[in-house]
Amino acid sequence: MTMNVLGYAAKSAKAHLEPYRFERRDARPDDVVIEILYCGVCHSDLHHVNGDWKTNYPVVPGHEIIGRVISVGQNVTRFKAGDRVGVGCMVDSCQHCKPCKLGLEQYCEEGNTLTYNDKDRHDQRPTFGGYSEKIVVSDKFVLRIPDGLDLKGAAPLLCAGITTWSPLKHWQVKEGSHVAVVGLGGLGHMAIKLAKGLGARVTLFTRSPGKEADARRLGADEVIISTDKDQMAAVKGRFDLIVDTVPYAHDLNPYIPTLSLSGTLVLVGFLGELQPAVDSSALVTGRKSVAGSMIGGIAETQEMLDFCGKHGITSDVEMINMQDIDKAYARMLKSDVKYRFVIDMASLQKK
Repeated sequence: MTMNVLGYAAKSAKAHLEPYRFERRDARPDDVVIEILYCGVCHSDLHHVNGDWKTNYPVVPGHEIIGRVISVGQNVTRFKAGDRVGVGCMVDSCQHCKPCKLGLEQYCEEGNTLTYNDKDRHDQRPTFGGYSEKIVVSDKFVLRIPDGLDLKGAAPLLCAGITTWSPLKHWQVKEGSHVAVVGLGGLGHMAIKLAKGLGARVTLFTRSPGKEADARRLGADEVIISTDKDQMAAVKGRFDLIVDTVPYAHDLNPYIPTLSLSGTLVLVGFLGELQPAVDSSALVTGRKSVAGSMIGGIAETQEMLDFCGKHGITSDVEMINMQDIDKAYARMLKSDVKYRFVIDMASLQKK
């Protein structure tokens, strides 16, 4: 048995998204059936639609999902109809490898099952994402949204939020830590808010002087123009952690000297070969590291959501209708959004 669902899909590379009907599975004993209320728009959605990454068409994007539980399978005890819930970038994993047992399902050795553009590991059916009316997900990969947290602003926490929270926690950012953020976009603005919430002193590295006022509004204590050699020299040896959110190849070498002894620069926005290469002399002589990090595990994501609920942290969002997704993609390419588009899925019913 299956349920017929309306969504928006791209049917080929660089195609416009259009209405698309498809089948969702009926609930298994451990499944949660969710009515989708809001879905954030991530840069990776655009990469998949354009075919920049390996895409299986038709693709229904969306992995920053906020919704309401409609029903649950017979074995589900953690959720009930009416609960406010979220679904992020993955909907399953092997559950038995070392990373999974550590609660780090994002690094599943067999590969986690992505929310869209993947195959269900049980029935081999394609997975379809949150640009749709409903979704059916194993209860282990459903997240509880704290009461009082704005649902619209919570949607990007499921990707942009956890992508920046995970390295902050792994490198033990706390009261008094010195944290820098490279880039002020969807990821960067969440990194500032979360690092500030953890009690860190937060600095933004940017090439754009015009971003200072917004960075300070978001919680940055200082803004450094990364192309200004004097400003960069003034923060030499300062930062315990630099969270680099830039999504394309760029020169890391100017940032390395600003790390403290044993400091780390962690890449969260770029996958690929670094150009130019990193000069290892600055790493070796200061026990410094360049690292990478990818989203977070389910327990870690729930921890982040609970933290955001306690501290009133959400993403800065601009609401759009589903029918305007192509325009939103075009604006996102020009960084013309502060700082994340979120689709009101009620608009799916509009003609």
